[in-house]
Amino acid sequence: ATINEINCLRKHCSAVKGGQLARAAAPATLLTLVLSDVVGSPLDVIGSGPTVPDASTWADAWAIVERYALADTLPDAIVARLRAGLAGDLPDTPKPNDPAFARSRTVVIADNRVAALAALAKARESGFNAQLLTTFVQGEAAQIAKVAVALGREVQESGHPVAAPACLILGGETTVTLGDNPGRGGRNQELALAAALELEGSTGITVVSLATDGTDGPTDSAGGMADGGTVARGSAAGLDAADHLRRHDAYPFLAATGDLLMTGPTQTNVNDLIFVFVR
Repeated sequence: ATINEINCLRKHCSAVKGGQLARAAAPATLLTLVLSDVVGSPLDVIGSGPTVPDASTWADAWAIVERYALADTLPDAIVARLRAGLAGDLPDTPKPNDPAFARSRTVVIADNRVAALAALAKARESGFNAQLLTTFVQGEAAQIAKVAVALGREVQESGHPVAAPACLILGGETTVTLGDNPGRGGRNQELALAAALELEGSTGITVVSLATDGTDGPTDSAGGMADGGTVARGSAAGLDAADHLRRHDAYPFLAATGDLLMTGPTQTNVNDLIFVFVR
């Protein structure tokens, strides 16, 4: 299921999500301050949008149940609630122009773009020719790693979009599709390990990928970094980079090469940041 499908179900199984908190608070004045952990910061998706309008309907929610054959696996109470809503026995989530939002305001006070712009300023202050390329990165971590390395090589080859010493910044959040018996790691560590394989034997490019909350996957690491010598350092420790990537086991490999990023929990999740340094 997509995140939008999951959120549709969440909203229709809740008494507060999907604008229903605003409905309950009306006619009081309501100010919502948002820290976004969703790529692009769509207000109706962050926290399932408790104080903003919801365009989805009971029919949409039930269509998801049927699409994934969930009627026999969901708790009876949830199925009963969805059926009641579909039959018109329960009010739907409030839609745009609902009076519930007449005195409601929502402000995003921090998101991935805020973090990326702060990183951009720091990189320039540190002497890099820095460029923020996007805050909409999504996709498989190993594939995004190839793009990151390609961007670094473009800087080396042509000086575009900026000349070395360069720092290219990308924001967003990647994913990892796990197989059977996966190892230990997280999406940022996987991206770093995949980048290490792309960079093997090269010079001048370093890729860094980190989770802004300091916790990448079920580990104590924020992410990882890689350069042209990472694979060789792993080999010297008796480790096979390709094998660790195949088993989604980046943590022990990067720990052995000294390429884990350890920040500790920051308590603030605004997705991930990827840096491509070119000298």
